[in-house]
Amino acid sequence: MLGIERLGLFGMPPPQIVALAADLGCDCVGIGLAPAPGGYNPDDHPAWNLREDPAQRRETVAAARDLGVRIAIVEGFAVLPDNDMGGFAGDLDLVAELGCDRINVVSIGKDMNQAIDGFGVLSEIAAERGLQVSAEMGSLGPLDRVAPALEVTRGVGRPNFSLVIDSMHFFRLGNSLADFAALDPALIGYVQLADAPWAPRFDTYMEEAMYERMAPGDGELPLQEFVRLVPEDVVISLEIPIRSLAEAGIGPRERTRRCVEGARRLLAAR
Repeated sequence: MLGIERLGLFGMPPPQIVALAADLGCDCVGIGLAPAPGGYNPDDHPAWNLREDPAQRRETVAAARDLGVRIAIVEGFAVLPDNDMGGFAGDLDLVAELGCDRINVVSIGKDMNQAIDGFGVLSEIAAERGLQVSAEMGSLGPLDRVAPALEVTRGVGRPNFSLVIDSMHFFRLGNSLADFAALDPALIGYVQLADAPWAPRFDTYMEEAMYERMAPGDGELPLQEFVRLVPEDVVISLEIPIRSLAEAGIGPRERTRRCVEGARRLLAAR
């Protein structure tokens, strides 16, 4: 199942993300309840917020239903110091209203106990709504390598908790194909796919991750071997922001089309 993620669409409203996925022959999408932080909007998308706009939520649900595109994950959940995870209950209700069954959550800061406690509370609240919780491995929290990710997973210990594996984060933060192959398939809840060079290209890792990744096959990561190891029933979704193309006047459809074609070449050889 191939999807597209909101990060590469720089503020596009969810109904339009669903329509773009259908146009490109993709199966599913990853969205947020509001635009991603940062406000970068080179394509001049209108302002939107699903939390505040029931009509747009209905439009999103209708587009997904009518176009046969599943909302596979909703982002925008974070564990922060002293953050009351119970405050996300209303957002989780909206996720269920959208017909989605999975959220992506990150932990900000390196405190392992904070991550375990926060993920555990959120997983409990999500389970009451029939939702899955997948924590993203990345540079901002303690889940940068496989070993601490497994420690967090054991600490949470809930059946609706798993991991989001983002290929750029996974490899650039020092994990290997052998590490991925050794993971229990049941722990791989969702996969985000992007290519990148091995060497950093920007002053900070987060600038590169948020704004300038590469279509599959354009970088140096071992993505062909990686996708072969992804369990068949796990979504592979494209999280590929390419700011340089947006600033060159190339629109979101064409930017995304190039990424989809690169992914399909990988998947055809799976």
